[in-house]
Amino acid sequence: MSAADQLMERGRQQGLREGRRHVLLKLLGARFGALPDDVVACVNAADVVALDRWSERVLTAPTLAEVLSEP
Repeated sequence: MSAADQLMERGRQQGLREGRRHVLLKLLGARFGALPDDVVACVNAADVVALDRWSERVLTAPTLAEVLSEP
């Protein structure tokens, strides 16, 4: 893979992660109301695996803490 291809892939991955973070924050806000700063920071620092896990949990978890709990 060329350097240009690697840069493009890195940018694509970053875009996907940012999109997931944006959607998750919207879903959490819609479900649980205003989000504490520490929750926003936690979501912003999360990797794609955690973002996907939390995005699924937001549908069924009764509390914000349960959405963000470890597996």
